Amino acid sequence: MKKVLFITLGTLSLIIGIIGIVVPGLPTTTFLLITAALYVRSSERLYNWLLNHRILGKYIREYRKNKAISKKTKIYSISLMWIMILISAFIIIEINYVRLILLACGIIGTIIVLKVPTLKEDKLL
Repeated sequence: MKKVLFITLGTLSLIIGIIGIVVPGLPTTTFLLITAALYVRSSERLYNWLLNHRILGKYIREYRKNKAISKKTKIYSISLMWIMILISAFIIIEINYVRLILLACGIIGTIIVLKVPTLKEDKLL
């Protein structure tokens, strides 16, 4: 029962994380780390699949190995998030209070990414 619950929650977290790739302000990496934590406790096959995934796996492996993410990853994440937020807020969305909520989510997302430790350059070697 516990195993099924962890797999279900892990899969839900994975779906939210994947949605976060295209939805501004939704923290993808956080949900992928939650997914990994749930899968490691419930399914070795799913955990290995996630770690070896060509797109999603590298971020989890990097964080797992170093307890930090690279400066390049931070810059990429924050830049892509803000590009999507600005496109959404000023081209797609026409309601001002929704724009403010979106911008607030972007600020919160930026703070979350900046709080994650940055990988020291000497650890890359």
